[in-house]
This record gives sequence, C-alpha cells and structure tokens, in this order.
Amino acid sequence: MKKLKLKRKYKILLFFITILLAIIFITLIIKNIIYRNSDKYKLLERGYSYKEVAAFEEKLSKKRIEKLTTTKKNDVIYKIITQKYYISKNLDRYLAYQALKPETKIKDVIAIVNVNADNEWYDKNTVKETDMSKGDLILVNKFNYLKPDYIPDDLETISIQYAYNDNQVRKHVNKAYIEMWKQAKSDGVLIIASSSFRKYEWQDTLFKRYTVQKGEAYAESVSARPGYSEHQSGLTIDILTTNTTMASFDQTDAFKWLEKNAYKYGFIIRYPKGKTYLTGYSYESWHYRYVGKEVASKIYKEKITFDEYYAYYIENKQN
Repeated sequence: MKKLKLKRKYKILLFFITILLAIIFITLIIKNIIYRNSDKYKLLERGYSYKEVAAFEEKLSKKRIEKLTTTKKNDVIYKIITQKYYISKNLDRYLAYQALKPETKIKDVIAIVNVNADNEWYDKNTVKETDMSKGDLILVNKFNYLKPDYIPDDLETISIQYAYNDNQVRKHVNKAYIEMWKQAKSDGVLIIASSSFRKYEWQDTLFKRYTVQKGEAYAESVSARPGYSEHQSGLTIDILTTNTTMASFDQTDAFKWLEKNAYKYGFIIRYPKGKTYLTGYSYESWHYRYVGKEVASKIYKEKITFDEYYAYYIENKQN
C-alpha cells in the first residue's frame, strides 16, 4: 500500500515537472521569437555592434531605430551621435551634409550644422532677429541680426587713457576692459581700444566702402552687413597696440598676452584662426567680444567659437 502511494506521488511530481519544463520551454521559444523580432536583434543582424546598438537605444528615437533596421548599415551615424556637441534635432542635417561632403571630418560636420553654416550666409529662410533676452550672450552673426535702431542704453565712453578717441562700449564691458588693461600694463604690455560701438548707419557705410574698394566677396569676408555686426551690440572691442596694424597684431606681445589672458576678464577672440567656415569671417586677432568670465573660460578651454557655444549650450538647452 505504501509503495502504491509512493508511486502515485512520483507520478504526480513527474507530471508537474513535465508541465513546468514545458512552460519553461515554451517561454524560451516565445522569448526567442520576441528577441528575433526586436530592433536590437535586427540591428545586430545588419552588422551593428553591441556598442553601437546601445548608443542607438540611448540617443535615437524608436522611429529612427526602426528605419535603421530596414536600411543598409550606416557606418557614419554612430560616429555622429557620439560626438560631444551632437544635437539630436540636427541629425538629418548632419547626415545630409556628410553625404554631400564625405571628406569633411565628423566633428566639423557637427560644428557646421550646429551654427547653421550648412546654409548660405544670410540665407533668407534662416536669418532671424537676435534674441535680446540673452543679455551679454546675444548672438550676432550672419544669421542673427540687430534692428537698425538698436543702440544700447548704457553706452559709456572709454577714456583716452585706454583707447583712441570716440570709443564706446556698454558700461560693464568698459569696466572689464579697464581691469584687463591695467593687468596687461602691470605685465609690461600696452593694449589700446581702436574701435568699439558702431551704429547701424556707420556699419552700412563701412561695408559699402569695402565693397567699392575690393569687391563684395572681400567685403563679406572681413566686414558684416549692417545689422549683423557685433559692434552694434556694444559688447565688442577691436584691440591693438602701438606701432602695429590689424594684419600684424598677432605677431605682437600684446596679442600673445590677450590670447592667454583675455578670457579671465570675460573676453574671447571672436573670429579665431582656421574657423572661417564656422564664423563666415577671416581670422581677426584684434576682435574681442565680451561674454562674461564664466562663458569666456569655457570657450577658451574647449577651444570653440561663440557660435558653437551658443548653439550647444544655449539653444540646445532650450529645446
């Protein structure tokens, strides 16, 4: 009798074990089917690595990932989305620009698109009025303009002790410039403010003069159209020293001092060497823009232009 009961218990146990194994087996089959239908599996089948897939899952939309599972492997997209200054809303433009100019380095593709330089300068569909709410960080370039009647309400004349005649900047910019001037002098360097605030009309005259003298292409490379000049903002100073010209300023001790120290006082070189493709202007070693100490320090350390900073750290954060 005991043996019969024991046999019955074993049969019941075996039955439940069989059911359990069947459930596990079916579950594994279902999981395998689900996995094989997953975007991750499809991406791996397309030849993407686990590292690439992880990046896609983190930075791309579901719709974008689904598209990648049905198209030929794209060796560029991973390189794009893992760049430091990548902005997700610009992905299609990055891909379009890279396809158009495949010889361009990926980091440059990112920078060019971020600052809108994948468009023609002054493109009518891209230009817009400068966002004045940004204060010292307003962006004035070939896509962002100031109104013709804009004049800062706190302009202050720079003393002729620190500048040539008739130079004005905003009050706090003047204070920062004088602080910088004094430290430069203490270090045995003389700097002089040669040009600063310009009204819209003044910039218009200047641009037309360059155009008449050397042609429109030259004028566009060295001067802003009226309304698109930083000088109208009251935040910019052209700085020189004695016995020099703009063309030779970067050979002077004054420039070398500014290159290493200007950011400490809130100023940056607005149009650095080798960045014309981003700024639209030739290298200007004398053109300094006030952005405040914190931002100037970040731009200096990261070796980027103000256009790049604005696109990534200001506009991108808004979106």
